[in-house]
Amino acid sequence: VACGAGGGTSDVQWCFSQVKGAIDDDVAEADIISTVEFNHSGELLATGDKGGRVVIFQQEPESKNQPQCRGEYNVYSTFQSHEPEFDYLKSLEIEEKINKIRWLPQKNAAQFLLSTNDKTIKLWKISERDKRPEGYNLKEEDGRYRDLNTVTTLRVPVFRPMDLMVEASPRRVFANAHTYHVNSISVNSDCETYLSADDLRINLWNLEITDRSFNIVDIKPTNMEELTEVITAVEFHPNQCNTFVYSSSKGTIRLCDMRASALCDKHAKQFEEPEDPNNRSFFSEIISSISDVKFSHSGRYMMTRDYLSVKIWDLNMESRPVETYQVHEYLRSKLCSLYENDCIFDKFECCWNGNDSVVMTGSYNNFFRMFDRGYRQDVTLEASRENSKPRSVLKPRKVSTGGKRKKDEISVDSLDFNKKILHTAWHPLDNIIAVATTNNLYIFQEKLN
Repeated sequence: VACGAGGGTSDVQWCFSQVKGAIDDDVAEADIISTVEFNHSGELLATGDKGGRVVIFQQEPESKNQPQCRGEYNVYSTFQSHEPEFDYLKSLEIEEKINKIRWLPQKNAAQFLLSTNDKTIKLWKISERDKRPEGYNLKEEDGRYRDLNTVTTLRVPVFRPMDLMVEASPRRVFANAHTYHVNSISVNSDCETYLSADDLRINLWNLEITDRSFNIVDIKPTNMEELTEVITAVEFHPNQCNTFVYSSSKGTIRLCDMRASALCDKHAKQFEEPEDPNNRSFFSEIISSISDVKFSHSGRYMMTRDYLSVKIWDLNMESRPVETYQVHEYLRSKLCSLYENDCIFDKFECCWNGNDSVVMTGSYNNFFRMFDRGYRQDVTLEASRENSKPRSVLKPRKVSTGGKRKKDEISVDSLDFNKKILHTAWHPLDNIIAVATTNNLYIFQEKLN
């Protein structure tokens, strides 16, 4: 993949490109963005929100007059993916919030994506129509049927050009397979199957079959009082269709091989770092819970995100990660207040750039972090409307951790924990990133001279 190393290196400068969403400080709950995902070419960018809507942005073609200004993303299609439901047996409301979106590789002119809320996964087809048939024999142009006695000649219907329409239609609904809340979905490289995971079980589905799935991991104890861990994320390997990983709230990642047996309760590998006794505290278990796991595009590495750090694991070495990056180590002394305001349970996601040389993840105060693996450099950037002039360069931010605060630094105590970046995405081929801050979507790109 041709992609310059983004992030902390001196040769890449990030600049503001666009921001989507309302400016008001008064944020409607339904408008809070809950997932962000580029498709495989990067031409489309999908967001899901707490109101059950999916908004898809399409990248405009580059203009020949301004080659330095890459195509902007504009709204391509918006549709209501999920509605609020009520489970009458359990007297539970099922939220419409979109937990995850995953694109399927494109096979024809249409695009397909999977979206899920807590219980139901849907396969959506997004297609374009720019022609309409005219000249029916038995129907008027407005759709009314004609009196057969008035039909005296035979016409051949023709297609006429019309304004472009983008249609989103649900092709499959995969329901009633999860007792607990679905936290992740992952499409297999065979493009025929996908995984869905809730807190205690992982199911394998065929994209064509909605009325049954295979339960391949079940960690539910016979007695629920003995429950010690839950599944937090699952992902298929990018090119080995038999391999997947799932992470747990205990900080372990298990790699399973579906060739070994139909039920993958026995893992092939378990990745876990022994705890540093010096850092042991009341919060150790909570902050070691893994909130996201992502394979590198090459399939050689995987990245995990826990509360304070990002770790890169080599699939050939289970004993410890090959790289560990501290995201916001300065919060270690603040864990008590973060526990009291529930922020310690925030689930931050992480992503790779196109050639696996840089990783990105979010933090508080609308900060997001990039770690350049080759240069071992990192940078903190901020998504805010203050520096949202087109093509204005993002200035690196620094957090002072006690002692004397330098001029440009921000002190830990003045960080806003209500402003958090949980969801980020990196264009698969370009240095273009999408960063979600509550109800706004920021798009940044590499500054081209």
